[in-house]
Amino acid sequence: MRTQPPHHWTRILPPILVCSLLWGSAIPSIKLVYREWNQAGVEIKAWDLWWFAGVRFTIAGAALLAISKNPLRDIRASSPRLLALFALTQTTGQYVFFYLALSVATGSLTSLMVSTGSFWWLLLAPFFLKSPWPTRWQWLAIIVGAAGVTIATHSPGSGEPASLFGVLFMLISTLLGALGVITFAKLKPTIGPRAGTGFALFAGGLLLLLIGAPSFARAPELLTPRVMLLTVWIAFVSAAAFTLWNQLSTLHPVNLLASYRFLVPVCGVTESLLVLKNEKATPALFIGGFLVIGSLIAAQQLVPRKAQEEPKK
Repeated sequence: MRTQPPHHWTRILPPILVCSLLWGSAIPSIKLVYREWNQAGVEIKAWDLWWFAGVRFTIAGAALLAISKNPLRDIRASSPRLLALFALTQTTGQYVFFYLALSVATGSLTSLMVSTGSFWWLLLAPFFLKSPWPTRWQWLAIIVGAAGVTIATHSPGSGEPASLFGVLFMLISTLLGALGVITFAKLKPTIGPRAGTGFALFAGGLLLLLIGAPSFARAPELLTPRVMLLTVWIAFVSAAAFTLWNQLSTLHPVNLLASYRFLVPVCGVTESLLVLKNEKATPALFIGGFLVIGSLIAAQQLVPRKAQEEPKK
């Protein structure tokens, strides 16, 4: 029987699909938490969102560290500067802006905006990982993707124009997320995906709890039984999806993985439209989403073969 190449799509697609389904479910789950608070008449401030995110990631990080093999050994062997940068980018910074974006934008638009992380990676990887610069056709794909996002924001699943703040917050969030993956690429010689992800989620979650410290006194009001159930689910999503994704980054080139991220917005938009009854697939969202996802697929097909063969060391 013929053995498939190490970076063949049959080896990459199934685990990325699992990641995409998990991450896609997190967005409507968080929106359901916001709806629960709104229906209960709970007035929410920005630090409440960050405190809630801190609860999620601290739980997820602690669970991952508990099941990791010798996490303290890996942490001690790693650069403290890179570890701190990893936690600040992948968890704290990314989700400070992500939770703000979700509070002012629809779940379907936010899911679509997740795709901008792939474009950030194409732009940043040449600086930090010495990977090839985007080709002329990849630049065209990036421009088409940007046009798709612009069209989608006109009517992003609710029939009303999108909040410009929501779009800006998501762009910053995906930029920080891309920097987090690039940082882990430099950490992976000294720390495993499970321990590294656990540290980033736990340390970043503690910092989010600190930023949202005024909300500790409101914990009984914020963490209702239904919110607690949703929190446990999205904590699991964080632990499982980030660990699997970071594991994949040790096996395959970052640029190649980034090109498959189009599955994340597909799953996120689909799950948001199915779960959130007040959202609908507007023509602008459909056309914009088609352009964004099509440009991501095109960019993946245009990655030079050499860049797909071996990860940068």
